[in-house]
This record gives sequence, C-alpha cells and structure tokens, in this order.
Amino acid sequence: MAVSNMFVLGAAGINGGDILFQLVMFLILLALLQKFAFGPVMGIMKKREEHIAGEIDEAEKQNEEAKKLVEEQREILKQSRQEVQVMMENARKSAEDKKEEIVAAAREESERLKAAAKQEIEQQKDQAVAALREQVASLSVLIASKVIEKELSEQDQEKLIHEYIQEVGDVR
Repeated sequence: MAVSNMFVLGAAGINGGDILFQLVMFLILLALLQKFAFGPVMGIMKKREEHIAGEIDEAEKQNEEAKKLVEEQREILKQSRQEVQVMMENARKSAEDKKEEIVAAAREESERLKAAAKQEIEQQKDQAVAALREQVASLSVLIASKVIEKELSEQDQEKLIHEYIQEVGDVR
C-alpha cells in the first residue's frame, strides 16, 4: 500500500525522490546552521547573558556599597551632631562658670572698696576728733590763761565762755 500511495503522490505531480532530496538537504542545512549559525549565535547569547548577569551582580554590589556608605554617612552625621551638642553644652557650662567667677570677683571688689571706704571714713573721723580735741585743749588753755590774766566777774566769765564756745563752733 505504501507503493500505491507513492504512485498516487507521483500521479499528483509530487515526486517522492524530490521530497527525500529536500528532506536530506534540509537536514544538512539544519546541521550546517547548527554548526555555523546556532553555535556562534548561542555562544554570543550565552556571553551576553553572562555579561548581563555580571552587570546585574556589579549593580547589586554597588547598590550594597552605596547603602553601606549611606549608613556610614548617617552614623558620622549622628556622631557629629552629638559632638556639636556636647561642645555646646561645654560652652554653656564654661560661660556659666565664667559668669559666676566675674560676679564673685565683682562682689569681692565691692566688699573691698566698701571696707576701704569705711576705713578711710574712720581715719578721717579719728583725725577730725583728734583735731577737735586739740583745738578744744588749746582753747581751754587760752581761756584759762585769759581768765587768769583778768579777774573777771562771774558774768564776764560766762560771757567769755559763751564767746569761746561759739568760736569753737565756728572753727568746726
């Protein structure tokens, strides 16, 4: 029956030898394409695939490195902020201490000046009292000498004493 089909095919204008020849040629073409076209194309595609995979790996590595750098920068920024905070706190404490020192020094100077002024006032008072005593003593001697020189009546003595007391008051 296979032979009869062949004749039927041959009767229709299709030659079995041509089909067989075309099939063999197709297989040869397929083998040549496999060896010379598909092999190199597949090699190129394999290389391209490896290249793309390498690029992806490299991009992932760079992405990881970038993430690490970002984390490091964040940590550095955090440390810098902490250092600035500590520096500001130290500066504030230093300023507060300096203020207290200045206030204490001003109080000491004020107390020293006050004590010096009191001492000077006391000295001047003592000098004034001493000068007054000296004047009173000299006036007393003067009065006594005048009383002795003159014998005065009681009224004259009182008048003389009042005059000298007024004189002492004016001298002050």
